[in-house]
Amino acid sequence: MVQGRFHDPVLVAEIVAFLVRRPGIYVDGTLGGGGHSLAFLRALREAGYSEQSLLTGIDQDSAALEEAARTLRGYEEHSVLVKGNFQDIEAIITAVCGNKGLKPRVAGILLDLGVSSFQLDTPERGFSYLREGPLDMRMNSDAPLSAGDIVNSYEEKELARLIYRYGEEPGSRSIAKAIVAWRQKNGSVNSTKELADLIRRNAYGGEKVIKTLSRVFQALRIEVNGELDVLRRALCDGIDCLDDYGRMAVISYHSLEDRIVKTVFAEKARSDWGPKGVAMREPLAYGTVTLVTRKPLTASVEEIEANPRARSAKLRIIEKIPRKDHHE
Repeated sequence: MVQGRFHDPVLVAEIVAFLVRRPGIYVDGTLGGGGHSLAFLRALREAGYSEQSLLTGIDQDSAALEEAARTLRGYEEHSVLVKGNFQDIEAIITAVCGNKGLKPRVAGILLDLGVSSFQLDTPERGFSYLREGPLDMRMNSDAPLSAGDIVNSYEEKELARLIYRYGEEPGSRSIAKAIVAWRQKNGSVNSTKELADLIRRNAYGGEKVIKTLSRVFQALRIEVNGELDVLRRALCDGIDCLDDYGRMAVISYHSLEDRIVKTVFAEKARSDWGPKGVAMREPLAYGTVTLVTRKPLTASVEEIEANPRARSAKLRIIEKIPRKDHHE
């Protein structure tokens, strides 16, 4: 597999510039093909930080781990690759650091959310409506729930609610109704092509068809992998793992993800001054992070031209406040 086929990493220069500022422990919580991790390791080497640094790469996709191992060949001494879900980021960091005799205090964390180019482009993974394959969509191939299970077993109201909640699709009810009608007539929906054709017949024409297809497939993928349910936990636990002045960077690709990231970062940055109208000299609780980026960073025109999938990427970054700063 050639480098770049698995996933072209986005906003690499920005992420390295904001995160790699000192030696320490770095975590790529969404390893993919290892593109961002390779940039981290190269930057650490160039800065002379390698000997005091360790990169931990986490991914639940076995194919990603295999590709990343090839990408990061030559950096094995300073990297550890772990099969797992970033919702367990705290436990994974603690275990890796324990095995290495290191304190689990992290200098930088990256979460690059969403689905990889490789997953989208591999028909048998079933992530894309552009390629015929099984209705799978599992990022972890050992997971029990597939998109086919959802499409063929959820009741009409459940399907409609799912498509509206995770896809923000206004035509969710008519699509759910059409899916159930298809099942009653044909037994089941058996492939991405069957589902896509069914959606096309029950969506408006023109550009709206593409948007509807994207929304429905997105909704199914999020449900299969529990993406939004685990994101908030990963953000909160990841922040807890950061060392003083450590930073977390998160790349999101759709509004549901970005909304969660923005909300959690704002909550963690806000001090609690108690009920309105009650004068207090000090807050009940101090914010634990500062917002490095008040507004999300986006890809340049040049990067989008080279990698169209960077168009929807939004990068938000926070920095951990040392506890001693609260009382100065």
